[in-house]
Order: sequence, then structure tokens, then C-alpha cells
Amino acid sequence: MQYDPIKRSLGSVFNSTPFLRKIFYFLLDVLLLRSWHIRSELKKLNFNDVKNILDAGSGFGQYTFWMSKKFKQAQIIAVDVKEEQVADCNGFFIKLGKKQVTFEVGDLVTFVQPEKFDLVLCVDVMEHIEEDVQVLTNYCASLKKGGMLLISTPSNMGGSDVHDDGETSFIEEHVRDGYGIDEIEEKCKRAGFSRVEARYSYGAPGKLSWKLSMKYPMLMLNTSKLFFILLPFYYVITMPVALILNAFDVSGSHETGTGLIVKAWK
Repeated sequence: MQYDPIKRSLGSVFNSTPFLRKIFYFLLDVLLLRSWHIRSELKKLNFNDVKNILDAGSGFGQYTFWMSKKFKQAQIIAVDVKEEQVADCNGFFIKLGKKQVTFEVGDLVTFVQPEKFDLVLCVDVMEHIEEDVQVLTNYCASLKKGGMLLISTPSNMGGSDVHDDGETSFIEEHVRDGYGIDEIEEKCKRAGFSRVEARYSYGAPGKLSWKLSMKYPMLMLNTSKLFFILLPFYYVITMPVALILNAFDVSGSHETGTGLIVKAWK
């Protein structure tokens, strides 16, 4: 499925005013299970100790927005390869008066700012990049000593909705179906990180939640934009169930899962 056209359609609806943009971010935070896991990990940090943050592959800017509220003393650089996305986000954050946030156009394969950041956040990006070890090496070089990289990415346990040989990724923009824990840990260490912790997300509760809150609506929207009219009614029915499933997924541990949360320290 082509995911980017759907994202552009959603963006055109919600980006018309700052109020609608904030509503959009709120909905993403509520619906996306990976956002639950990322916020859970970020809340474990001392907000006052983090002075410089890189949001690597910032997309719509929803994680940058959340971090700008929590890490009030931090300067945040958000990098994305899409010029129109960067321009849009810069315009929105300027309207909000958030001077500590800057969006830049950049290719993560070449982007390096030596020993600048205390935290690098990378959400649903690595599965889109062929040169993953080079990108991880750049992250490590850009972190200060003791700094942390936090990654959310699909696992090889069906993370791109691939479960059997011959199946293709649900998201056509993915260059790999997902990582194994041993693989991502080895690649992080090869890139220069001294310590790596990886765990599964999207266990049994999360997989069901993802289908209800993301897969089925995306399939409908990919069929026809007329389904925009039906989405509010669909979510009224499914959202309470999805929220309960998300809470179970974040609070539990999973022997397997279709997602990975990876933390690596320089």
C-alpha cells in the first residue's frame, strides 16, 4: 500500500490551522501504539539533563512537538528528507513561537553533527533506509558521550505485515520487512554504541490494536477518500477497544512482537 499519499491527504486536512494541527498530533499520540511506547521511554529520562535533541526523520513533527513541551530547556533539531514537510513544520512551529525548534532538510545517510546531541530519536525510519549501519554510525558520532539513541522500528516477526515467504510489506516504502533483535543490536554495536537494549513491542494486544486503529482505516482510505466521512463513526466504535489494547501492550512484556524498541548508548 502507498502510505505517503494518504499521509499527504491527512496533512492537507489538519494543517489548515494550528488548532487543527494540534488536534492531529493528539490523535496520532492516542492512536499510534508506537507513540505510547516512545513516550513511555522518554518519560524515564531527566527532562532537565537533556539539552540538545535530534529528531531523525521527523515526518509530521508530532514527536518534536511533544518533546518541545516536556524538554523545555532543550534545543531540538528535526531533520527530514522531504522539503515540503520541513517547510510546513517550520511554519507551524514559528506560529507557535517555539524558537528552540528548527526543522532542516537532510539525508540521514550523510547528516552528522559531531558530539552535539544528548538524545537522538528515530521513529519508523530505519526500515526505509538501505544504508542503515551508516545512519547508525552517524547517530553515534552525533551523540555526546553517554547520550542515548531511541529507535522504534518493525521487527522481523511480521512488523511490516509480512508473515510468510513471498508476502510483500503492507507499506510499500519499506526497504526491509523488519529487524531481529540480534541483528539490530549487532548493527548498533558495529556503529560504535557501547551498550544496546532491545525489546519487542506490538505483542498480541498491540497487533490487534494496530489492525483496528491503523491497518483497516488505511485500507479503506486507500480504496476511496470517501471513507474520510466514515472514519469518525468507525473510531467511535473501535477507539475504546484500541486504547485498552495499547495500555496492555505498553505495560506488559512480550516474548515476540511485530515492533522493536531499541535504546543504545554511546
